[in-house]
Amino acid sequence: MATKAEPNVVPLCDVLLVLLIIFMVITPIVQKGIDVKLPETSSDTSGGVPAGLIVLTVKKNVVLINQEEIEQRNLQDRLRQIYSARQDKTIFIRADAKLPYSKVIEVIDIAKGAGVDVLGIIPEYFTEEEGT
Repeated sequence: MATKAEPNVVPLCDVLLVLLIIFMVITPIVQKGIDVKLPETSSDTSGGVPAGLIVLTVKKNVVLINQEEIEQRNLQDRLRQIYSARQDKTIFIRADAKLPYSKVIEVIDIAKGAGVDVLGIIPEYFTEEEGT
């Protein structure tokens, strides 16, 4: 009578369990993301821009730097001019929430290219007369 040879799968299961444990330990370490700093709230509800902060407002057809209208093709040069002399390289982008995501990302890329280090995004819903 011939004996039937069967593979021993116990070592294979041990190796798979060890690999599973290694991946479970490494996965949280490898995750990447964007550091988020939440702004501090203040009791001032005047709606104005606090001194020293740069707020870039992106609407449907208009780009504003602290309420100063600027054409998008001149945006990077203007931001470079502003941030060349500043120690604080922080900008807040106040964008219409109805805008396409690609337009906001384009403005973020322009700001990063102009030397901005810290970037805050403020989504807002503008009315029709504000959005023009």
